Amino acid sequence: MSQRKADVAMIGLGVMGSNLALNMADHGFDVSVWNHIPGRIDDFLAENPAVPEKLSGYKTLKSLVGSLARPRRIVMLIKAGAPVDSVNRKLLPMLDTDDVVVDGGNSLWSDTERRQTELAAKGVHFVGSGVSGGETGARFGPSLMPGGDRRAWQRIRPVWNAIAAKVDDQTGREISGAAPGAPVKGGVPCTAYIGTGGAGHYVKMVHNGIEYADMQLISEAYFL
Repeated sequence: MSQRKADVAMIGLGVMGSNLALNMADHGFDVSVWNHIPGRIDDFLAENPAVPEKLSGYKTLKSLVGSLARPRRIVMLIKAGAPVDSVNRKLLPMLDTDDVVVDGGNSLWSDTERRQTELAAKGVHFVGSGVSGGETGARFGPSLMPGGDRRAWQRIRPVWNAIAAKVDDQTGREISGAAPGAPVKGGVPCTAYIGTGGAGHYVKMVHNGIEYADMQLISEAYFL
């Protein structure tokens, strides 16, 4: 582990978290990572030796928080529900005013608003952000739907704009990198400030409803 101060932290190294962390590293951000199963941290770093200078693993949340430049930016990609509350409870005593915590999971929008109120009592911003695109999207360019305090959006905006998918502003078509999976420069990022409160997770809920209904229609068409 290096002593440099990282730009952003990733909590959760499942499919989405690990790929989003690699996406951030590809775009020049120094990323600190943590996972509740410590062995997964070692595996993740060993699996991705090409960007070791951009990725650092930490075995405790305290050391993870201590590795970050202030005000801190912490992203979590973990199971919705109780795990998010558990991580928030552990993080909050270690955070300072204007730090930002982002929940990129599929949390219920009303839970997100409750968490925003809880963290705001200490001056910490909590952002609920939809992340769409699955494994490939997370790795090479997802659609991102952040909601919460606009000041928090300004803090995470450079990261979100960099890692999001890009589209041509004339045609609306997605722009690909020079090589498969290469970071894309130029174009309009597929992210925007959605609104206050749980707006980001609310939009992601609607997005999921449309997507799953479409999948159901396709499967029923095949069945018929």
